[in-house]
Amino acid sequence: MKRLISLILLLSITFSLKSQELLSLDSCRALAIANNKALLISYEKIKVAHYQQKAAFTNYLPNISATGSYMRNQKEISLLNNEQKASLGQLGTGVSTQVQAYAQQLVTQHPELASLVTSLSGLDLETPLNAAGNSLVDAMRTDTRNIYAGAITLTQPLYVGGKIRAYNKITKYAEELARQQHNTGMQDVILSTDQAYWQVVSLVNKETLAEGYLKLLQKLEGDIDKMIAEGVATKVDGLSVKVKVNEAEMTLTKVEDGLSLARMLLCQICGLDLSAPITLLDEQIKDIPVTLTNNSYSLETAYANRSELHSLELATQIYKQKINVTRAEYLPSVALLGNYLVTNPSVYNGFENKFRGMWNVGVIVQVPIWHWGEGTYKVKAAKAEARIKQYELDDAKEKIELQVSQSAFKVNEAAKKLTMAKKNLEKANENLRYATLGFDEGVIPPSNVLEAHIAWLSAQSEKIDAQIDVKLTELYLQKSLGTLK
Repeated sequence: MKRLISLILLLSITFSLKSQELLSLDSCRALAIANNKALLISYEKIKVAHYQQKAAFTNYLPNISATGSYMRNQKEISLLNNEQKASLGQLGTGVSTQVQAYAQQLVTQHPELASLVTSLSGLDLETPLNAAGNSLVDAMRTDTRNIYAGAITLTQPLYVGGKIRAYNKITKYAEELARQQHNTGMQDVILSTDQAYWQVVSLVNKETLAEGYLKLLQKLEGDIDKMIAEGVATKVDGLSVKVKVNEAEMTLTKVEDGLSLARMLLCQICGLDLSAPITLLDEQIKDIPVTLTNNSYSLETAYANRSELHSLELATQIYKQKINVTRAEYLPSVALLGNYLVTNPSVYNGFENKFRGMWNVGVIVQVPIWHWGEGTYKVKAAKAEARIKQYELDDAKEKIELQVSQSAFKVNEAAKKLTMAKKNLEKANENLRYATLGFDEGVIPPSNVLEAHIAWLSAQSEKIDAQIDVKLTELYLQKSLGTLK
């Protein structure tokens, strides 16, 4: 919604430029805010911090991962050595030999059993036992040349020394810190926009003054030429007026050049083309309206509203949480672990070339025992960094107190200068009126008229500067109090 409003405002301002409509101060501010690259970057930083905060919260939740692998082995794993395999292959032969030896011994000891032993000796035990031994050897083969394995693992942290909680707080503070830095940048953009805007207005008024002054001098030059022709004035009077005309032309050129550069600066701040033919609303005002406001202030207002202080406070909180993160690295950690394992060949029913699996659940406990004081040193270092941020915050409060006092003093000073400038202008107008009448009557020399014109021009220029200075000093006071919006 905010982007849509900004886009509509930007399009309306662009259309007004193309239609040669006037730009107000608010329009310039909106353009500057919409097109300032530093503000766009800081806005993206807010997004980065926001998503990092969301990512940090996921550390509270269980982590599930899947793993799969395949391995080709040159040789298979053998449960029997070669001698054992050969013995099992000749099992029937060995058993038959032992039976015959035992039968002979039995006949020797008991001759009456000779017929029975002879009948039993005719049985063929060697062949089936050899076959059984060979079958047993084949059954003991593992065939582990091709191995497949897979696992699904669930890990749930139970206790990690408070690291997850501290990290979540850090990312939360970091997001707010990014917002405060964005607000600080926005106030800086508004301040620079207002400075450039009123600089253009000041130079436009001075250009008007310079043009009027030049016309007066050119008229005076014509009058002096006529007076010289009639013998009323001397050539010295004419030369002095011509010198002033040349000086006025040079002054007008300088003002025009300065105005062109000031317009370029305002266009650059507003994100417009440097050669855009912009016209400001306050250019048409001959007497800049100034309202003297009550400049009373409270330092508590500055402490509550200054985004720089909020940024330092958040930075202090971040470094305090970093102490907890550092300490947590040297505290016991406990996690719940669950797996489902699948292998091929499987060993759950002998060695089978089939995929078979099983699940398991357990608890992992890690306890740091000895690190030669590394944890203590790191924690002390983190505490020192936190104290540094606290000192920076205290120092910033002192500087802001001085800045607010200076800004309030400058507001009072600007108001006094404006009052004096208005009085000087009234006197300069009266002086110029008497000088012009006296010159027309021929009782005042041209040099006095020139001095009266110069005094009036200076008084008028000082009044314009004083009016703009009042506006800017009030702006600086709002900036120092953090109330600039």
